[in-house]
Amino acid sequence: MPQVAHRPTEPPTRRDAELTGLTALVTGAGGGIGEAVVRVLVGMGARVAATDRDPAGIRALEKEFGPDTVTSHPLDVTDPGAVEAVVADIEDVLGPIGALVNVAGVLRVAPATELTDRDWAETFAVNTTGVFHTSRAVARRMTARRSGCVVTVGSNAAGIPRTGMAAYAASKAAAAQFTKCLGLEVARDGVRCNVVSPGSTDTAMQRQLWPDPAGDPDGTATAAARRRVVDGDPETYRTGIPLGRIAEPVDVAEAVAFLLTDRARHITLHDLYVDGGATLRV
Repeated sequence: MPQVAHRPTEPPTRRDAELTGLTALVTGAGGGIGEAVVRVLVGMGARVAATDRDPAGIRALEKEFGPDTVTSHPLDVTDPGAVEAVVADIEDVLGPIGALVNVAGVLRVAPATELTDRDWAETFAVNTTGVFHTSRAVARRMTARRSGCVVTVGSNAAGIPRTGMAAYAASKAAAAQFTKCLGLEVARDGVRCNVVSPGSTDTAMQRQLWPDPAGDPDGTATAAARRRVVDGDPETYRTGIPLGRIAEPVDVAEAVAFLLTDRARHITLHDLYVDGGATLRV
């Protein structure tokens, strides 16, 4: 009798509507990476609840896509009561949240010895405690349903020291480890938790590290700052970007979206660096 070759289960392939039916909650959705995540998820068929402390950006997204596709929910993730109320409202109106994407973040730049207590506290309140608040509220519901995905947008600064970024790097490292610990605890309930860690990405947060455009009318200093990011800066012990470009927000958003799909169904507790090779990770 001839033997039949074993064919492993074929992994799902990407399709434009592969997130159809998914309700996703995205924090920090008013601009930058958060806005890009909303746009990519909508393009893949998801319905998105967009949150941000500043309502202008998320309201613009709701107006652009319509409330049947994107709903805006002003939210300060540092307020646990507000987080719980918004999550409950989203589930009441839109249905079960199948994906949470933690993007909300702040950056306070200063040498470690010059950081103020307020800078340190505010950085951790948003970047770490905010992730805890949203993940706790959503994961409780996901585990009861035995399905769901959480993706926390961290930073490659969590894995490599950066001058002037001690509070930011420490807060992102804490958020990443929290997300992995959560993922370990909820894996048996069918919930996956991963981290996406961008490097330098062309957002307002990145640009705040560059010269003030008002004082750089011809853009020379800004161009030089961008070049230093790509080439590296020995004075700050910073490697360059091997791929030779600064990431666009959509580059990070696509990585997030992949981790929410069934193509990533066997990936959890993972930290995906999207930094063009800048950290030389092995």
